[in-house]
Amino acid sequence: MKREIMTTGDGSKTIYMPDLDEQYHSKHGALQEALHVFIKTGLEYYLEVAHLGVVHNLLNGERDDRQEPLQILEYGFGTGLNAMLTAQHDAKIPIQYTAVEAFPILQEEVLAMDYGQLLKNQELYELLHQSSWEENHEIHPNFMLRKKQITFELLKDQNQFDLIYFDAFGPRTQPELWTIEIFAAAYASLKTGGILTTYCAAGQVRRNMQTVGFRVERLPGPPGKREMLRASKK
Repeated sequence: MKREIMTTGDGSKTIYMPDLDEQYHSKHGALQEALHVFIKTGLEYYLEVAHLGVVHNLLNGERDDRQEPLQILEYGFGTGLNAMLTAQHDAKIPIQYTAVEAFPILQEEVLAMDYGQLLKNQELYELLHQSSWEENHEIHPNFMLRKKQITFELLKDQNQFDLIYFDAFGPRTQPELWTIEIFAAAYASLKTGGILTTYCAAGQVRRNMQTVGFRVERLPGPPGKREMLRASKK
């Protein structure tokens, strides 16, 4: 399938597949979308909620276990942009980042994205992509990465993750990635109170999430998109 490098609205790049009329990131701004959907509305929101939980526990004389790694699962490693932004974030706690990708991008596409230069850390960007699959790698002292080259339906984790970045290709082109079955597995993989965040706001996707037990919020989307979804495990 033909693949092209596209410069998006904020100057950052993505991969475009003309046969599907689909791209890895928003054409309005790859970097803006990742920061809004996965960092601000996902990671930073979860850290704020977790912090409030720690304060509550301390006030009630309970143990503070927040130095246990924050467990993040990404559906769709793709270009590595979400992983890189997370690795660069000053989260103040260790992060164990698990990324699932059935079809890794090519080395020439890694270089063409130029995220290392864009985010001023070429070494980090290359390390994320050069790290071998199916093994844990310490990218830096507070960020451990494990990449799994499998399809979404093979994920069988139970009560493992605090936060999910759901960044699959859209339901228009790959509806099989947004089914009740996929979201049931995602729900099972989250700890109680865990969060799933995605750029998609389609009505059927929201209903599928609700069917498996998620509490779903419709939130303002990134530039060029009116809404997005954030779901939490009750």
